[in-house]
Amino acid sequence: MDVIAYMQSVGDAAKQASSHIAKANSGTKNTALLAIAEAIHEHREALASANAKDMAKGKDNGLDAALLDRLELTPARIDGMIEGLKQVAALPDPVGGMTDLDYRPSGIQVGKMRVPLGVIGIIYESRPNVTIEAASLCLKSGNAAILRGGSEAIESNQALAACIKQGLAKADLPETVVQVIETTDRAAVGELITMTETVDVVVPRGGKSLIERISADAKVTVIKHLDGICHVYIDSDADVSKGVNIAINAKTHRYGTCNTMETLLVNEAIAEKILPQLDAAYSDIGVELRGCEKTMAILGDINAATEEDWATEYLAPVLSIKVVADMDEAIAHINRYGSHHTDSIITENYSKARDFLRQVDSSSVMVNASTRFADGFEYGLGAEIGISTDKIHARGPVGLEGLTSQKWIVLGDGHIRQ
Repeated sequence: MDVIAYMQSVGDAAKQASSHIAKANSGTKNTALLAIAEAIHEHREALASANAKDMAKGKDNGLDAALLDRLELTPARIDGMIEGLKQVAALPDPVGGMTDLDYRPSGIQVGKMRVPLGVIGIIYESRPNVTIEAASLCLKSGNAAILRGGSEAIESNQALAACIKQGLAKADLPETVVQVIETTDRAAVGELITMTETVDVVVPRGGKSLIERISADAKVTVIKHLDGICHVYIDSDADVSKGVNIAINAKTHRYGTCNTMETLLVNEAIAEKILPQLDAAYSDIGVELRGCEKTMAILGDINAATEEDWATEYLAPVLSIKVVADMDEAIAHINRYGSHHTDSIITENYSKARDFLRQVDSSSVMVNASTRFADGFEYGLGAEIGISTDKIHARGPVGLEGLTSQKWIVLGDGHIRQ
């Protein structure tokens, strides 16, 4: 296969299809989504068979247990894809919504209208269910999608692509509204991220090495986050029981997610009271603690935290702890070592809470809540295409609205400028 020629043809087809999906009404898009769900249910056995081929190949190639788990399409995960499509169909359609309409002194009305971004390229690894998540969100937000999954899931993704084509055809939409790349050649990724004439945005979903590569080489605009170095700061005015419960949940609810707490900051005025409680709880669960000198003095036999620890996303049962003098030191630490993802303060002091919200430079900032809530579903977005730590366009969990932009609109009635 001539990968460059193939990718250019995919890009051209997506660009043409984007005009069709951009003007499609909500009913047409929902018909497609529900038809895709029906197709997945209808072809369960074919999906399971395709996935079995990927699983067998993955085992032969020595994929570790975690990757194999993400690769597997269990009956429950197939049910989850079907339910996800139905949920996205039920979400409000952001496209065409007009806001901020106001009359100007000249008599014209000026406002904004929400519109699709155009063509979105999504690059991801391992999990074939991302194919359906990405396709559904792009479709509902009026965008054409080019999906490039991991080579280890090629059979599963192509089987899902057939279901997507079936659903699009039932809604009388071009099958090129959603295209799943058919080649495992890595050159396809390099081409996709430089196709500025046909691709408007690229969203990488995967490990840090993938996202770093995309960010470094892309000529197309990228929506991404690299690390999830999230913090919880327990203030001197914190409710101790809240602090303990949140700190345990933020670290141990799931270890391998980008919104898991990796560093705990504790005010020195409350440290001797709360740290022993947390040490006992973490010990029971099997979390390794690494602390600063003050933390070690309180807890005794734990490992020393290094400079590298403060800037590490463990994605594992490991937690670094630092005792700080006050909230200003906590904020300075977060803004220096954090990844601008999600950070939380535990305090009963309203003024401190407001200052923390204003001064912490992250895409999600919380008061008295676990960082694990930084998620599109929990935020009421229905689903998310990813999380962005960028400051331009989308920031935080990116749902349907994040896959659209706004343009200015003017309403007149024969008005001319004097």
